[in-house]
Amino acid sequence: MNRNPAVVMRLVASAYAVAERAGSIVRNVLQSGELGIVEKTGANDLQTLADRLAQQSICASLSKHFPKITIIGEEDLPEEEPRADLMEEGQEDVILQKCCPSEYKDLKEEELVVWVDPLDGTKEYTEGLLDNVTVLIGISYGGKAIAGVINQPFYNYQVGGDADLGRTMWGVLGLGTFGIEVKEVPGDRRIVTTTRSHSNKVVTDCVDAMEPHEVIRVGGAGNKIIQLIEGKASAYVFASPGCKKWDTCATEAILHAVGGKLTDMHGNDYRYDANVKHMNSAGVLATLHNHQYYVNRVPQSVRSALKQD
Repeated sequence: MNRNPAVVMRLVASAYAVAERAGSIVRNVLQSGELGIVEKTGANDLQTLADRLAQQSICASLSKHFPKITIIGEEDLPEEEPRADLMEEGQEDVILQKCCPSEYKDLKEEELVVWVDPLDGTKEYTEGLLDNVTVLIGISYGGKAIAGVINQPFYNYQVGGDADLGRTMWGVLGLGTFGIEVKEVPGDRRIVTTTRSHSNKVVTDCVDAMEPHEVIRVGGAGNKIIQLIEGKASAYVFASPGCKKWDTCATEAILHAVGGKLTDMHGNDYRYDANVKHMNSAGVLATLHNHQYYVNRVPQSVRSALKQD
């Protein structure tokens, strides 16, 4: 182990352990059968007890060990002392053994912003579509997503029986992404993954303009990025302002660390400074390869409908 790991590597190592704790919380709440569902802005924007407990766990655990970082979570929760069983003290040793990219070695806690989606794919979680569910912890510096952790709490759930549930992947720009194997979409097929429950004419027009051989409609930004990395989809196309920074910070960092790209529908990068607006107003376009091809195919009508930040 490095005797004095850089702050960013210690933060990623803690975020890994915290994401696994959050994944366990998400599973336990589902198993209890008491989901505690409330509507935030409507039937497609839900919050459950798992969202609330997982965010408390993530934010309180990271704040305890890194008191100077800025943490921005999806859920608007009252300030209260977290239960002891929600706290995570561990760090992932494998991450601490890695060499930090030189450009991040001297970063200070106060320069880092952490974006947290404690349960990405909440609607799907309540409907039993468990492979759509992820826990997202993204880390930014200077407005750029530089590291991320994604936990899939129910990975392997369809195997049944005594299968081990869950997996966690992580990535740092300049170092790589770990815990997931990069695969390619077969042949020259264009497979587009897009929203399952937030579609409209602009979204549909944009997907159609990509001339896909296949369209996959699923929930969760984290789930869609995993599809890109694992070769199940060529592009994630969401021509709508429905996505937020906590949906894309971790996913962008992990995708970029394997050579992919995530932008708005105009091809512009998003920023993750602490004071930016949370909405990704100009949509999300993500690819593992050939990003400019998809940017070029975005119709002018879609560009006009989505204002650039």
